Order: sequence, then C-alpha cells, then structure tokens
Amino acid sequence: MKALILVGGFGKRLRPYTEKVPKPLVPVGGKPILLWQIEWLKRNGVDEVILATGYLKEKVFELIGSGKKYGIKVAYVVEDEPLGTGGGIKNAEALLKDEEFFFAMNGDIITDIPLEKLKNVLLESPEIVGVLSLVPLPSPYGIVEFDEKSGLIKKFIEKPLLKDYWINAGVYCFRPEIFKYLPEKGDIEKTAFVKLAEEGKLKAVTFENTLWKAIDTHKDIEECERLLKEYNLL
Repeated sequence: MKALILVGGFGKRLRPYTEKVPKPLVPVGGKPILLWQIEWLKRNGVDEVILATGYLKEKVFELIGSGKKYGIKVAYVVEDEPLGTGGGIKNAEALLKDEEFFFAMNGDIITDIPLEKLKNVLLESPEIVGVLSLVPLPSPYGIVEFDEKSGLIKKFIEKPLLKDYWINAGVYCFRPEIFKYLPEKGDIEKTAFVKLAEEGKLKAVTFENTLWKAIDTHKDIEECERLLKEYNLL
C-alpha cells in the first residue's frame, strides 16, 4: 500500500525550529514528526511512502534517503513553489494514478488512526472517491460546569474533546479519480472536497478514542508529548 505525506510546510509559528528544518522534521519527544508518521504507516501495512517536498527539501532527503534504514520504500516529488494541499497531492499524480487506492495525509500530525477503517469504507462504496478521518474538536481551554440556578460550581474539566463537533484530521483514503478534482495549485479543503461533497462522493469516518494531535505551535509539542505518554508511545 502507498501513502503520500505533504512535507513541504514552512511552519512559521514553530520558529526558530523551522528556520533550519521543514515543519515535519520538528522533533516531538526526541523524534521528528515525519518519523512518527512513518512508524505509524508501517504498523498499518503501508510499504511505500511518497514525500511531497518543498521548503528545505534537502533536509528531508538527508534524513530519510531511500527509506531503507527505516524499513520502507520512499519516493519524492518536489514543489518548485508552494502548491497548497490540493496542488501538493496533484503533483504526485504520476506516482499514484494506477493504484486502486492510496492514503494521503498532512505532514504535521501525530496520530494512531487505524487506516484499515478508512480503506474498508472506500472499497465498500464504489461511488465514493474519498474518505476523510474526523476527530472530536479539542477545546483550547478548560471548561467549567455549574448549576445554572444556584450558580454553584460543580467541576472543572481541563481542555475536553467537544464531541458535538468534528474536525478534519488530515488523514485521507482516495481512489485515483481524486486527481480529476484536484487543482494545480490550491487547498484540497476549498476545492476538491467542496465539489466531491456536492456530488455525494465523499464520506467521513469518525475516531473518538485515538491519538491525534496537529503540531502548529510550541505549545502543541508539549501537549503531543503528554498524549504520547498517555498512549504509552513515549
């Protein structure tokens, strides 16, 4: 199975880390985000990874190489200019157009989402072009429960998951038909996903009790390390 990872991000909010390495190479728990992803993909049966590189691509080449030292086959596509999430996937069309399906993901997340669930939903639905993973919206703040009549505080809940709301986890499973919907430049969320949803060709799979964290800020690194320990991965 093949997976495409978008690893060309600048990661401006993670400076000074990203002055010397692209965002997916920022260390979390002593290991670059990208290596956490490769290990997760291997556990899920992926044996070939395509890295869509851009900013400081030489650093990615230097760390990953052919992938042999990590027990996985690696190929590369290069963005000469930022193409967005849609254009970044489109740029890898030549390497993925003949696959029955493939996975794609953002290069700034650490997760343990079971990919087989996404694959099964796609393959069981011939009319579906793509399947998105969704996770509950994590509150950036702690919340307070109180009695509305008396005003008495009941309890404090530290940064809960808001399970009435779901967010895009940035992990996808696609048929090659996705390339017909992708822009040469632009974000998949604003282009292909909108069109596919209108046509009824996009499905979602929810994951409530799975490790997932996007790394956008320095605070996210600390929070992710806490989660990794909670899931006995660190």
